[in-house]
Amino acid sequence: MQIDLNADLGEGFGAYRMGEDEALIGIISSANVACGFHAGDPLIMNNTAHATKAAGVDLGAHVGFPDLLGFGRRQMQVDPKELASYVVYQLGALAGMAAVAGHRLTHMSFHGALGNMAAADETLAEPLVAAVAAFDRDIIISSSSSQAIESAAARHGLRVATTFLADRAYDVNGLLVPRRMPNSVITDHDQVMLRLRQLLEDGSVTSYSGERIPMRTCSILLHGDTPGAAGMARDIRSEIERGGGEIVPISHLLN
Repeated sequence: MQIDLNADLGEGFGAYRMGEDEALIGIISSANVACGFHAGDPLIMNNTAHATKAAGVDLGAHVGFPDLLGFGRRQMQVDPKELASYVVYQLGALAGMAAVAGHRLTHMSFHGALGNMAAADETLAEPLVAAVAAFDRDIIISSSSSQAIESAAARHGLRVATTFLADRAYDVNGLLVPRRMPNSVITDHDQVMLRLRQLLEDGSVTSYSGERIPMRTCSILLHGDTPGAAGMARDIRSEIERGGGEIVPISHLLN
């Protein structure tokens, strides 16, 4: 089995650092980098593009709402056309950093509230995915399970890498449970590993309400700001490799 292991990186701002980016880059195969709207700044983006290039890690844009104070995790009501411009702006910013670093943008993902809203709403997913396609049809969309995003991507000829969020709870429809709900973010190491083993063994996950639901995925995501993320990523990688699996970048899986 080949599978991608990815994490959200570059989520500091100015002098403020977040997460364990240096350690994670040595463990993961793909990185989703904040592009300055919900986190990140030009210097952090530039440094992360160079670091991922040196490590052979795929580089992706992690695009979100313009919400630095809320880390992009607060819902915002913005005209979809305006949102599409935000998406293109962020893709372009990281693509520029990638070009200077001799790297390339292989994928993108929608961050936080923007991602959750697009995943659950076809009328929002459509213009956002169309914007990605207009920017570059070779970009892979990395997304949690979402019929809305997958259908829009199919219409626009884009590839989707469905990613399993090891540290987030799912509802019975395979959508992420809102962070405001208790236990929607799973920080317990043993629980994360149990969920991973279940996914690897039979391709399922136990939903927030207790049902066992199928989870078709080619990638596993860890949030870079989760406490102990590097240690958890290291354990996830070891678990996969002990079972004979191979960690490969997202672009190698969907080439």
